[in-house]
Amino acid sequence: MFLPTPVLEFLREGIFGLFLTAALGQLVYYLVLFGRLTYYKRIPQLKKFPISVIICARNEAENLRKNLPAVLSQKHENFEVVVVNDCSSDDTDEVLDALKKKYPHLRTTSIVPDSKFTHGKKLALTIGIKASTHEWLVFTDADCRPVSDQWLNRLQDNFTDKNQLVLGYGAYETRKGLLNKYLQFDTLMIAVQYLSYAIAGIPYMGVGRNLAYRKSLFYKNKGFASHYGLLSGDDDLFVNETATRENTAVEFHPDSHTLSIPELSWKAWFTQKCRHMSTSGRYKPKHIFLLGLEPLLRLVFYFTFCYLIVLKIHIVPTVSIFGIRLISQLLIMKLSMRRLSVSGILFLVPVFDLFSLFINLYTHLANRFRRKPKRWK
Repeated sequence: MFLPTPVLEFLREGIFGLFLTAALGQLVYYLVLFGRLTYYKRIPQLKKFPISVIICARNEAENLRKNLPAVLSQKHENFEVVVVNDCSSDDTDEVLDALKKKYPHLRTTSIVPDSKFTHGKKLALTIGIKASTHEWLVFTDADCRPVSDQWLNRLQDNFTDKNQLVLGYGAYETRKGLLNKYLQFDTLMIAVQYLSYAIAGIPYMGVGRNLAYRKSLFYKNKGFASHYGLLSGDDDLFVNETATRENTAVEFHPDSHTLSIPELSWKAWFTQKCRHMSTSGRYKPKHIFLLGLEPLLRLVFYFTFCYLIVLKIHIVPTVSIFGIRLISQLLIMKLSMRRLSVSGILFLVPVFDLFSLFINLYTHLANRFRRKPKRWK
């Protein structure tokens, strides 16, 4: 069945208009929102606060032996480290006992296994928070290490009487292979989003690998009560519930980063990705809308571009607009990579940008139908 020429022309122009709208939307995201990360500056605060670092560990003896000294050797003038040994069956106790002899500011507490009672990481975090001494709490994981002995001091630069939360950046170690390159891209994009949104006054999440907030905020929010039954959410859902334009700061100076051990197989990474994304549906409606709009515009942009090219509709303006969007994307990503100390993936960004649409969609669908794990480790 052939459509009348006027209808075909209307359809062709409509597709081009949709392409143009999606392209403009993408440019707004990159140049107006994500671009904030590239020129953001903050003024370090002079007031000093004591800090309690909270780390939960379940069968993490080797990671604690490798990473905990870097936390304990921070140059901050007044801090403690509280490690919660959560039902470990390895040599975690022995590792912690040896480290306590060298570092008197290391404190530990333990959760004893109970066959009649299962729990997630949120219980361990709550116990660690209650065992801590100071008002300002800094969180990281046993498989993470700060890249500098100035980590706590950099986070401290954002502690004020007004601020309640500080969102840091947690990177992954660079390894060989396509998986690691995609992991670097995925981690970078997540960081560009949550840091840029926070700078714009719309904080919606943080990562537990590098996060700080006040103990009083934790108690005011009744801890993790609203999502205690979920294995995930101790970082992003807590931030989503409590962060505001007025009480949230960001810190991404190179000295403030943490490094984590990356997954080495696609299967393990996918399981981790599903766990991380399982809480996004519980974000505030405005955050769900803004976070969902960008990939929707991206999908429309690529789909309509292919349609216009295949049917040879407005080839010159179509290719020109695609080029403007690509150059803008690469520029913002290059500057963001420089600020977050990421390298080696710039020219893979366009490929991963398209690929991530499908993998994130698959992850969302998998979260709906896959069997939920019952333990956090």
